[in-house]
Order: sequence, then C-alpha cells, then structure tokens
Amino acid sequence: MNIQSPPSALEGHLKLKSLSRCGDGEGSVQVQLDPKLKIGTAKVFSVYGKGGIGKSTTSSNLSVAFSKLGKRVLQIGCDPKHDSTFTLTKRLVPTVIDVLESVNFHAEELRPEDFVFEGYNGVMCLEAGGPPAGTGCGGYVVGQTVKLLKEHHLLEDTDVVIFDVLGDVVCGGFAAPLQHSDRALIVAANDFDSIFAMNRIVAAIEAKSKNYGVRLGGVIANRSKDTDQIDRYAEQAGLKRVAHFPDLDVIRKSRLKKSTLFEMDETPELKAVTDEYMRLAAELWAGTIEPLPGKSLKDREIFDLLGFD
Repeated sequence: MNIQSPPSALEGHLKLKSLSRCGDGEGSVQVQLDPKLKIGTAKVFSVYGKGGIGKSTTSSNLSVAFSKLGKRVLQIGCDPKHDSTFTLTKRLVPTVIDVLESVNFHAEELRPEDFVFEGYNGVMCLEAGGPPAGTGCGGYVVGQTVKLLKEHHLLEDTDVVIFDVLGDVVCGGFAAPLQHSDRALIVAANDFDSIFAMNRIVAAIEAKSKNYGVRLGGVIANRSKDTDQIDRYAEQAGLKRVAHFPDLDVIRKSRLKKSTLFEMDETPELKAVTDEYMRLAAELWAGTIEPLPGKSLKDREIFDLLGFD
C-alpha cells in the first residue's frame, strides 16, 4: 500500500494560500495585496534585472549610499539563495521562512532579532527566502515578510526600503514587491539577454501600475563599458538611464571580500563609482527622478531593434 507522508507546515500554509487567491488586474492570478499590509511612510524601491546581472551588489551599495545620507534603511532580499545582504552583514543570515518554520509558523513567538540583522553603517537586513523548489509562490513569502515587519512595528522607524528581487519576472510571485513599491529600478548590461529580461520587467510594471502606485524609476547600466544598446532600447520603450557602473575588477573583488564598495580601499575609479551611488541615492530621495511611462516591446521588435547596423 502506498502511504503518503503528511504535508509539512510550510506546504500546508502554501496550499491554503493557493486556495484563497483572488484576482489582481486583468488576466492575473496573483495574490492580491492585503490593504492592511501597506508599508507606510517609507520610500520603497524594488531592484529587478536578469539573474547574475549584479542586482544584489547594486542594492547593497545603494542601501549604504542612502544610509550615508542619514536615512534609516531596510534591505529585503527576495531570493531563496538569500545572499542579497551578505556584503552588508558578512554572512548568510537566516531567512524569514527559516525562522517561521522553526516555530511551526507561530509568528507571535518570534522576536525582531530573529529575522532582522544590522549590517554595515546601520543598514538593517532581512532575507525573505523562498518556499522549497517547485512547491510554492514567492509572492506569499514577500507577503509574510511584510506582515512580520508590520506586526513588530519595524517599518515605523524606516525611511527607505529596498527590495532586491530574483531574476526574470515570469510569474506574479516575482512581481509581488511591486505591489509595495513607489519606484522600480531595472539593472541591465549592454547586451541582448539582459535587455530582453528588462523588457519583461517593464511589462510586469505596466501591469502592476494599473492597480498599485508603483512606477518605473529608470535603468541602471551595470557591468558595461558602453551603454549604446541600453540607450537604444530605452528610447523606444520610454525609459531613461539613471546611473552607469562600468565593469571594474574592484566591484568583483568587493563581493569576494564580502564588502560593500564603500569599505574598499579608495582609488580614483572606485571613488567615481561610490560618488555615482551617492548621486543616485540623493536624487531618488529628493524625488528628482521622475516616474517614466514605460511601454514594453514585442519580442520581435527587440530582435529587430538591437545589434549593429
């Protein structure tokens, strides 16, 4: 006789959530945002881009730049790999899903220090984690994370929240941070693959902006000497490049040293990079970077647009 093992607490929670989904815009089966889970007065930014393009490096250094402007910053990693904040904390910290599972999802048993950790220059760090592979939705994890933060009043003393979101947007779960965000920033290199992924992210932001306050903030060119392909796409899609970080070896070394760029030995080229982060943070805080309309292109249009004449 084939006897199945009972479901874990996490699997039970995820199954319950999947049965209680409601619509979130035309053609969507994404879990709708509970209005009680709005983050509040903090300025919220989501950082998206193709996997491996440098989102975590960008997010962490942008968090430090905000902190050096005197802002109280919370960075939330939204990847099961949970390495978004390790250059800030110098370690892989436990995820929200880890600590919830450790108390059988009795969130009232948790303390803030169980899942929020202080990193470099006072940046507060949290890793949402994710469900076991193939068993759940990242949107549920983001929702539980924000719920915990609200229950422990951790968002009341926060000025800036940065969501660092995994890879390409292929389902509503990956787009869940957009429901909480004021601006979405897209990290892209000057190549076809990352621009193709950027176009999908633009489409996701288009969809979410119909029901939520999120708007496109712009493109951050990363790991690229030139930006001609990014700029060509941006002109067609109604985007704007808001920062440019070249492909420097010191940036690669900072990750290996588990350090932010602001902790590395200063050189003229490194100072130019940290100055660019400070400028971007100051403009985002001041609101001088205007929201962009953004209009995703058809796949064939991208193929025809990019490349050399």
